[in-house]
Amino acid sequence: MSDVNTTTAPDSGPAATLTRLEQEGEIAADYLEGLLDIADLDGDIDMDVEGERASVSIIGDPTSRELNKLVGRDGEVLEALQELTRLAVHRETGERSRLMLDVAGFRARKRAELAKLGASAAAEVKESGRPVKLDPMTPFERKVVHDAVAAAGLRSESEGEEPERRVVVLPA
Repeated sequence: MSDVNTTTAPDSGPAATLTRLEQEGEIAADYLEGLLDIADLDGDIDMDVEGERASVSIIGDPTSRELNKLVGRDGEVLEALQELTRLAVHRETGERSRLMLDVAGFRARKRAELAKLGASAAAEVKESGRPVKLDPMTPFERKVVHDAVAAAGLRSESEGEEPERRVVVLPA
């Protein structure tokens, strides 16, 4: 085991943030490649920066369901894998990561479904004038719904305690 001493220069704006996020993506990709090798799974790794986060996707053969093992029921394994990947990044950088991980397009599909749900709830609130409470969701799911509600011109808030935390869409 080797000790790595790193010093971080003060942020010098968006370029420094982009470089830091790209570094997070590289560390995450290396970690995930090792995991794929250990699990004897085939997949390509795609890295990107979306907003203020590094984004890493494991993409497999569309005709194979092999990578679904890394998604699990309702994305439970994916959530755990994302946390492990964030810990691997933290171990290397010393900084907390907000990295997003997708496997076999699961999160991309989920994001599209949730955006529709948020828009639909916003339309219902606009029509009825009454708040709408949605079913409990993960933090990722709530964020997508909050963004869709904001795009529809309304506001929303989260209420409750994990794992029963939910989005409430409010009238204007």
